[in-house]
Amino acid sequence: MNQDMEMMLKGYGLTTAKILYRLPDHPLLLQTYIWQNYDLAPDFPEMKGFLKFWQEKLDGPLHSVSYVHQKMIGPQDWRALKGEFILH
Repeated sequence: MNQDMEMMLKGYGLTTAKILYRLPDHPLLLQTYIWQNYDLAPDFPEMKGFLKFWQEKLDGPLHSVSYVHQKMIGPQDWRALKGEFILH
């Protein structure tokens, strides 16, 4: 099983954040950055870690962050099946 599927089974969902930040040399101008990763709602440790890194290491101060989150797999997506295919 690949790593993405394992994360989805553990409850991770896809989080996309639109980050508006001020340009260091021109603070009146805003620039957009899109960040996307698997994360756990409602605490969002991955996104919070990225935003902490941004504030500590990058020059462009944050203006605002908006985000959406979608669980990729829910209980309704799985059902037990029994079966067998016999090929020649």
